[in-house]
Amino acid sequence: MSAFPFEITATQGKARTGVLKTARGDIRTPAFMPVGTAATVKALTVDQVASTGADIILGNTYHLMLRPGAERVARLGGLHNFMRWDKPILTDSGGFQVMSLSKIAKVTEQSVAFQSHIDGSKHILTPERSIEIQADLLGSDIVMQLDECVAWPAEENRARDAMLLSARWGQRSKAAFGERDRQALFGIQQGSTFEHLRRESAERLIETGFDGYALGGLAVGEGHEAMCEVLDYAPAMLPADRPRYLMGVGKPIDLVEAVARGVDMFDCVLPTRSGRHGQAWTWEGSVNLKNARFAEDDTPLDETNPCPASSHYSKAYLHHLVKSEEILGQVLLSWHNIAFFQALTQAMRDAISEGRFEQFRKDFKSRQQA
Repeated sequence: MSAFPFEITATQGKARTGVLKTARGDIRTPAFMPVGTAATVKALTVDQVASTGADIILGNTYHLMLRPGAERVARLGGLHNFMRWDKPILTDSGGFQVMSLSKIAKVTEQSVAFQSHIDGSKHILTPERSIEIQADLLGSDIVMQLDECVAWPAEENRARDAMLLSARWGQRSKAAFGERDRQALFGIQQGSTFEHLRRESAERLIETGFDGYALGGLAVGEGHEAMCEVLDYAPAMLPADRPRYLMGVGKPIDLVEAVARGVDMFDCVLPTRSGRHGQAWTWEGSVNLKNARFAEDDTPLDETNPCPASSHYSKAYLHHLVKSEEILGQVLLSWHNIAFFQALTQAMRDAISEGRFEQFRKDFKSRQQA
């Protein structure tokens, strides 16, 4: 029995909408989780993030354990209290950043040893330590198992070794997590783009037993088409009665196509990263506010969105802020982008509930490509 009940309220094809009920509030699915890397969704206050309709945010174990330090966050009352966010938080395990950011990382059966990208200091991360940091020190609501994520493209033997190690680390993560009433533990499916490895990974995870299941090892350079090919079969290998979380994804079209294939939860740095570089995401695709054609455009980015950044400011003003390198430009575009991603997931929830998701998907795709 999971700590968090998951109620699926409507389906259309493989797409589904529902609610994951946590101790700190309901998470409506499909759900997009803004990324709060270092205890902040970059450029935004928690009130701004909450105002967009976000039910949950993500925190990064790797960054927080290095700075300010997990023990310090615990002494200051845990991550929710530290950053003043009272809704659910999901933390990643730290494994992905160890592989991608650290200066040197050495993986053994026992642990991953690495050097900090900040100051070169040496650290060791085990499945048990990752669980301790996430569940006990940061106090996150949804905890992720430690896994090994291989780069793409991966040779089959390399992908298999990482998948098997991740499965063993999943068992150790589950043992360290134990039974908890107010927190949940998610396992992570690996196997790169190999269907039989994904199936074996799913079988091993189900045997261990988790509160939810993530699809790892995607959005690592394989591209939209290859990702969709994996999603044609991989989500269905995971239990239908538990949430399925696609890690690190993605662009709006990625979200829509993944929902069509049975995915419930997403996270990505894209909305805020784009916002800091003058890019806005809209129903008509992405917009580069640096472009001179917006210099005298007095229309807002999206007059239908209640977010002030979307509906209260002209593209001309945003263009001016971006060209002048004013901080407010980064704030407003990040805020708008998070609001757009939340509007997109709300639109998908409505479309599935009303039995018109396939038409929504078709219309969205044509508008984005136009």
